[in-house]
Amino acid sequence: MARITAGLGCSHVPAIGVAIDQGKTEEEYWQPVFAGFEKSRQWMRQANPDVIFLVYNDHCTAFDSSVIPTFALGAAAEFEPADEGWGPRPVPVVRNHQIMASHIAQSLILDEFDITVMHEMQVDHGLTVPLSVVYGQPEEWPALVIPMAVNVVMYPPPTGNRCYNLGKAIRRAVESFDEDLNVVIFGTGGMSHQLQYKRAGLINREWDQRFLDHLTTDPDGLAQMPHIEYLREAGSEGVEMVMWLVMRGALDDEVVEVHRHYHVPASNTAVGHIILENKG
Repeated sequence: MARITAGLGCSHVPAIGVAIDQGKTEEEYWQPVFAGFEKSRQWMRQANPDVIFLVYNDHCTAFDSSVIPTFALGAAAEFEPADEGWGPRPVPVVRNHQIMASHIAQSLILDEFDITVMHEMQVDHGLTVPLSVVYGQPEEWPALVIPMAVNVVMYPPPTGNRCYNLGKAIRRAVESFDEDLNVVIFGTGGMSHQLQYKRAGLINREWDQRFLDHLTTDPDGLAQMPHIEYLREAGSEGVEMVMWLVMRGALDDEVVEVHRHYHVPASNTAVGHIILENKG
């Protein structure tokens, strides 16, 4: 059967993608950010997943205020990088494991998760930046990628508990797929940041680190955190971190923390990153 062997949490700051695309990763400002991903690239080469299940949020690229599904699973054969206003990123087309994606869609819906199945969708920096920080600039992405977009842009977003349980359902779906595949699941977004109004530029280092601690050791408790705490402590965009709980829900109850990276600032946000492996 297919199996989820590890999970990876990662910020998807758009400026990180720009720094990679423009060859600025060794500049004084950016070098500490990318130094924290050197071990991650080595780990990805060793993990060598066949498929990445990548949880991210669309930034009004594939969706707009007229239609924003809570959970949207990509079932197309491939996904082109989106033009977010300055041209598409010069990154490879994202290729899907279409048969597995269709299987997961069926499994989730029969498991009573009302997801939207996308047969046409462009992907923005929310998906491509996490791939870039662990894979660099390859001609093709080394793994097939199944994207799932989560609404954390327009009220009401799903709860952390709903995302955590979705991760458990994704694991059941993957493990019922009758092919021997190594799957790594990504949860992306965050960490603490606010982009507008009086608290623009907010970063809460202590809260971010506690979130990472609890993600490893107490995901059940973390799943009960209400939206208002994300808003109060991590800023209006901090709610993106509920997507890390999808990743965590797909793993064993007990995991090994392989790597952690935290840096402030990158653009106007905190960069967070964690790699968790199942013990089994």
